[in-house]
Formats: sequence, C-alpha cells, structure tokens
Amino acid sequence: MDAENMLVTSGAGRTHSVRDDARHMADHSSTGFTRRALLGAFAATAVTAAPTFSNAAGFLRGAGDIRRIRMYSGRTGERIDMIYWIEGEYIKEASKQISHFMRDWRNDQLKTIDLRTIDIMAASHNLMGVNEPYMLLSGYRSPQTNAMLRSRSRGVAKNSLHMKGQAADLRLSSRSVTQMARAAQKCSAGGVGRYSRSNFVHMDCGVTRSWGA
Repeated sequence: MDAENMLVTSGAGRTHSVRDDARHMADHSSTGFTRRALLGAFAATAVTAAPTFSNAAGFLRGAGDIRRIRMYSGRTGERIDMIYWIEGEYIKEASKQISHFMRDWRNDQLKTIDLRTIDIMAASHNLMGVNEPYMLLSGYRSPQTNAMLRSRSRGVAKNSLHMKGQAADLRLSSRSVTQMARAAQKCSAGGVGRYSRSNFVHMDCGVTRSWGA
C-alpha cells in the first residue's frame, strides 16, 4: 500500500485513507524552533537498538521521505498508526487525526497538536529501534485539567506546553526512561523531562532543555 493511501483505523473502528493534500506547516515559532532543527533531528535517527546511537544513518532512508507515528491510549483504548508527513509535506487529515487522538480525555476538548512535537517523538522512536507504539499518558491538556493537576502535584507547570498542544508524556514497556530520554535528547530539539518514579518521559517542542532523573 503506498503511503498516500495508508489506511487508518480510529478507536471507534472506522477505517479511511489518508491523502497527501497537505500544505507546509510554519517553519518558525516564538520558541525559535526551526525547520532546520527538525531536519537535524531526523538526520540523527536510525533503526538501531537503544541506547547505541553511533550508527545513525537517517530516517527511513531508502523507503521514501516519510514520517510515521504509532501510539495507543490506555485511557480511551484508541490506537493510531499513520504516516503524517510525505516528501516535505505534512498531511492535513493526519494532523486532524493526531489532534483528536491526543485530546484531553477528561473532557474531550482538543487543540491542534504542534507537529514539531510529533516529529521529535517519531525521531526518538526511530532512534530506539522499537516496533512497540508509544503509550500516550498525556497530550493536550485543557486549562481546567492543568489547574486540577497542579492542585495535586508541584510537578505540573502553570503555563504547561501541554495546554498549547506542544507536549506529550510517553511510556514504552520495552525501553527505560533513561533510554527514551537519551533518544529524545539526541534530537537536540525541544524539552525532555525524565520522570523515573512514574515511568514516563516528557517531550515537547519548546526551548531545548532537559530535567529530571
């Protein structure tokens, strides 16, 4: 099946084809995150066992210029496995599906997800050389949800990038928090937070930085 007509199945069991009707997304943002940084992140990726990254040779080289994301949600039971970028173009329909999948599951509010974060996630996944999809713990958070979580934990930022659709909290059963964080940091693009006690890694497309243990 060619990438432009890849079938996508939603949590409700509906299947449809994703067509390459996309336009280029914006190259720059207020965070200073540029298209060049994204391309650099993907240039650093390779199919190799984590945490060895020395043989990185490019993202899906020889299989066409495509980007793919695979996730499932333990909260909603939904899964997503799709190509969202083909030969320099983000796919508009794929962006909509990703934003719906990463909605605030507590109240079903959604926001357009910044695909630069998806790029970092996909590049990191490829670096780790795993077939297992990410478990999405938290994608978009509405202001109400973020305020509720802040009342329960000091670790939730008042102006969290989750509220801007620019962050994701992720887990892999086959990789440790350290391995996941190393892969994300290798991309040198965005923020990477380690939460070893809770067994997840935060990835975002904000200023390049890292924290946690």
